[in-house]
Amino acid sequence: MTRLHGRALRMTVFVGESDTWHHKPLYTEIVHRARKGGLAGATVFHGIEGFGASSIIHTTRLLSFSEDLPAAVIIVDDEDRIRAFLPALDELVSEGLVILDEVEVFRYVGRQAGTGKAGGATGASAGASAGEAG
Repeated sequence: MTRLHGRALRMTVFVGESDTWHHKPLYTEIVHRARKGGLAGATVFHGIEGFGASSIIHTTRLLSFSEDLPAAVIIVDDEDRIRAFLPALDELVSEGLVILDEVEVFRYVGRQAGTGKAGGATGASAGASAGEAG
């Protein structure tokens, strides 16, 4: 399990949910490459409204503009690992936005394989920290 604490870098990749890579959703390919690359975790958030460089508003409120809603892939890891992953994004992302933010990781606890219990937590804090980041 990747250890992550203190200073880190958050990479957010904004793409359209209909963007694809070899007939798969682009956000799925980014997540799978991040996992294969050993990054600490990745999460995809589905947007309900937004616009990008084209200035076209995509929204769930209008059927005609709900075809390419925004999606954001968020990955947090140490700076070296995030920067090493950037060339993969150059290959994958032809339209979209990639931003980097310095963050401080306060807690990063995953589940122990097969137990459903958070690793590294004991006693009363185990139930409160059962959610897995990424």
